[in-house]
Amino acid sequence: MREDFGDLHEIEQQAEREAAAAQTPEALEEVRVRYLGRQGLVTQAFRRLGTAAPEERPRLGQALNALRAAVSSALASRADALARDAREARLAAERLDVTLPGRPLAVGRRHVLTRTMEEIGEIFRGLGFQIVEGPEVEHDHDNFERLNIPPYHPARDAQDSFYLGGGWLLRTHTTVVDVHVLDAHRPPVRALSYGHCYRRDPVDASHSPMFHQVDGFMVDEGVRFSDLKGVLIHFARMFFGPDTRTRFVPSYFPFTEPSAEMAISCVICGGRGCAVCKRSGWLEILGCGMFHPRVLEMAGIDPQRYTAFAFGMGVERPAMLKHRIDDIRLFFENDLRFLRQV
Repeated sequence: MREDFGDLHEIEQQAEREAAAAQTPEALEEVRVRYLGRQGLVTQAFRRLGTAAPEERPRLGQALNALRAAVSSALASRADALARDAREARLAAERLDVTLPGRPLAVGRRHVLTRTMEEIGEIFRGLGFQIVEGPEVEHDHDNFERLNIPPYHPARDAQDSFYLGGGWLLRTHTTVVDVHVLDAHRPPVRALSYGHCYRRDPVDASHSPMFHQVDGFMVDEGVRFSDLKGVLIHFARMFFGPDTRTRFVPSYFPFTEPSAEMAISCVICGGRGCAVCKRSGWLEILGCGMFHPRVLEMAGIDPQRYTAFAFGMGVERPAMLKHRIDDIRLFFENDLRFLRQV
């Protein structure tokens, strides 16, 4: 080899050392440019090949090709190593420790109002009442007229509902389920229903356009008001506690006669008087009475032979009293901080 070609072996060794020392793809690219770039050492050696003697050119060409191949191989090998190191580092950073326990999933539970309705249902089931269901969309005839509330009756003003057209509306009370049960069954019957009801009430701390109601009735021969009182007193003591006192005050409902409202001794102050019971010691909890004879007649039941009592209550109020909740809106806001407490 002529002297001006330099030591090709030394160039190869130097390139391999620099390639092996490169710690980043950027540093390795600088090595590639220094040896294989347009002004690189290997490229310049090829340019000087034309100055060699003709008889030396084949041997020198082979040596230069071998040099370029060796440098390229060293660069490719180091590039693969850097890529492998980067991949392993990324995998190590993203590695999951499968020996750690998994994060537990949050397990839901039934809503406090659902649990309240089920609790009330179990109390009456123990008294022989059958739990029944009914549609939430009712016809005006069943929702009102079958319960002795004709179109001109002022009681409709207090139950202004959401009308759907064609005489259909969202039910305003679960009492309408009694109508369907009386149509489908003959006495004796004991039935209890609960579910959603709808009225166009403004939203505030004690009212909601959608609420829940429980309604029950019993029809048989010889059913008396004293039977109604015994059933409701038993319910009050089972739901609110054995020391709960009850009071029945005359009232009015179009579908019952006589009618009454039942109050319980205040669960907050024990009947001594507080802000919740307005210093009276009593809290109204439900309405009740003996079915009006016309309601039985419209169901094809002889009111001379059979009598029946009925009662109805909102679900939100007992739940609020039992769990010391002061705003009905909390039930429907889906705030888990609240729902996990009750």
